[in-house]
Amino acid sequence: MPKLSIITINYNDSAGLQKTLDSIALQTFTEYESIVIDGGSNDESISVIKSFINSGIKSYKWISEPDNGIYNAMNKGIQKANGEYCFFLNSGDYLINTTVLERVFSFKPTCDVVYGNLVVHFKGKFEGISKGKDTLTLLDLYSSVIKHQASFIKRELFDRFGYYDESLKIVADWAFFLKAIGFNNATFQYINIDIACFDNNGFSNNNPELCKAERRKVLDEYMPAMMQSDYLLLQRFNGIQWVNQSKWAWFLFRGLVKMTKLLLQKKQ
Repeated sequence: MPKLSIITINYNDSAGLQKTLDSIALQTFTEYESIVIDGGSNDESISVIKSFINSGIKSYKWISEPDNGIYNAMNKGIQKANGEYCFFLNSGDYLINTTVLERVFSFKPTCDVVYGNLVVHFKGKFEGISKGKDTLTLLDLYSSVIKHQASFIKRELFDRFGYYDESLKIVADWAFFLKAIGFNNATFQYINIDIACFDNNGFSNNNPELCKAERRKVLDEYMPAMMQSDYLLLQRFNGIQWVNQSKWAWFLFRGLVKMTKLLLQKKQ
């Protein structure tokens, strides 16, 4: 059994697929299998896929057939996966360097979910780094601190909690982390390593209203009504968790709250 199953979803993005598979084939870590799930592309994607059959990738599988969306394709990849961990590196995304997988598994991870940092681009330009955290709160999960493009998920976790919800178009990966870690205590480990590069010009970034509606649907399904009211309140103060991480920022914030209370009392 390989340590890792790298699952790549593609549809009509031959250039992006080439970049993704190149970054996989050049890895110094070899205890993995590469699985490409193509949605029936009619560009040069199949030629790119076939060109890696005799590459440095030790174990290589692929299919090309119509699917019912990205999460349906990702679920097909999970079904074919034999690794202890699954890692989703979709077409156009690429590993940060040739040794990153070797570094991750040098930590000998055993937790259900192991995650690092994601380097984010927008239309090809560097936008920032989405960093993980050593400890997580439910608010961190709300805020998508764990990025699936920088996460290694134990294969058996999908047997325990189900595959990705194919009725969702954008947030099924977010919903999975919320269910597995937030409400069912799946174990997690943060490794402070930049894992992959991701271009944020995709479907989710261009459909904020659908993203919001799907998050609402997930919360209605998983979260008790009493907790939901707290969630909505915290959403109004987005970013307050970052204040809490700094002793001085928290000191100033508390001072501001006290001053505001005194002013309100004087007005009354």
